Amino acid sequence: MRKLRREVQAFWCEEAGVGVIEVVLILVVLIGLVIIFKKQITSLLDSIFSEINKQSKEVY
Repeated sequence: MRKLRREVQAFWCEEAGVGVIEVVLILVVLIGLVIIFKKQITSLLDSIFSEINKQSKEVY
């Protein structure tokens, strides 16, 4: 009985998989945010790259 209790207690205290679950959940949230704000992100990146192109043409 004690052995079973120790094994159950050791299994309960094992937290190796918790880190993986946290990373997966964070990735799911980030992907969801990217999907939700796709238009805003695309327009922001377009404006940034157009500004970079304008300034690079001034250098040449």
